[in-house]
Amino acid sequence: MKVVAFTTFLVGPAAAQYLADMGADVVKIEEPRHGPHERRWSGANHFLNGESILYLMSTRNTRSIGLDLKSEAGRKVARRMCDEADVVVSNFRPGVMDRLGLGFDDLRQSNPGLVYASASGYGARSPHRHLPGQDLLVQSISGIASVTGSEGPPVASGAVVADQHAATLLALGIAGALVEKARTGLGQEVEVTMLQASLDLQAEVYAYHLNGADLRRPRNGLATTYHEAPYGYYKVTDGYVALSINPIAKISAALGAPTELEPYLNPDLAFSAREDIYDALEPLLTSFKKDELVKLFREHDIWCAPVKTYEDLDTDEVIASLNAIEEFEHPVAGTVRVVGHPIKYSSGTAAVHQVPPALGEHTHEILAELGYDHATIDSLSQEGTIRA
Repeated sequence: MKVVAFTTFLVGPAAAQYLADMGADVVKIEEPRHGPHERRWSGANHFLNGESILYLMSTRNTRSIGLDLKSEAGRKVARRMCDEADVVVSNFRPGVMDRLGLGFDDLRQSNPGLVYASASGYGARSPHRHLPGQDLLVQSISGIASVTGSEGPPVASGAVVADQHAATLLALGIAGALVEKARTGLGQEVEVTMLQASLDLQAEVYAYHLNGADLRRPRNGLATTYHEAPYGYYKVTDGYVALSINPIAKISAALGAPTELEPYLNPDLAFSAREDIYDALEPLLTSFKKDELVKLFREHDIWCAPVKTYEDLDTDEVIASLNAIEEFEHPVAGTVRVVGHPIKYSSGTAAVHQVPPALGEHTHEILAELGYDHATIDSLSQEGTIRA
């Protein structure tokens, strides 16, 4: 599958990377002078020998062409690439691709089998289509921040959940459209919005609200607005332990039937008295160490887990058993460690076979594949249309 990616930030690059991991030939079109945002910005202001971690973690297995879409010659090259593509994926703001003459209606005239996939914050027909689709803003608009954590100020997720889930849905939508194309020979338009992706992440809890449930953030360490006690985080001597869905009677038995829990052994109280149950249980656990409490509770078939930090994950045997971390050598950044492709296949492993490319690294070979001769490529390079 040939994929032409007009992508920036994280949603588009991550979606294209999923496809590239699975074997698609993904060509990323990049602004030829400075490159896109993800080349120039890195979280925590952390770079590896000047290379952005954001770029390194979101563009493996792709090829790069430096192409000026503001020039007529650059748009002509892009159009030629799209005419030969199976998939075009873009997360530019709505309207940008149309203004470039690269919208779905433009491209399907000459490529009726094209799968045209786009992602944006709020959708091409939304009254917010002109606003930035940025993760924190979408978490806020979608309600995620209002139901996360304990009562008080809104709480953002510690990860870019709107971006990453939208990327997953975009790749899924493309895969579904390619199956339809295999059946009928026809392409179609696929659209994903970060806002709806964020609602999808909240499908369970939002359904409770839509059907009349009274959802309130707890005042203590309970984890959600809708689970019965003891569902939440409990402080111990060396950190925190998470307790999941468990009958209070079972926890009481594991702890030796303390009198503090006697009023709450009736399972009918697990939700209505959940904050009181938390307040009664928390002091009973503070003298334990994480491993000690987890061992005790697991011996009694109580669902629990230690709360681990990223530093803990570095030596975690479960993470190691998944082979979840991919390591590769980059010619500039050196040794790079990232989260690898998240799906296992019996037919093989979706590993790094192309490290994240330099800006325009593959321009010459891509244009040659399109039939451009050396003289034309040199001319486009000299006039600044391409970076080769």
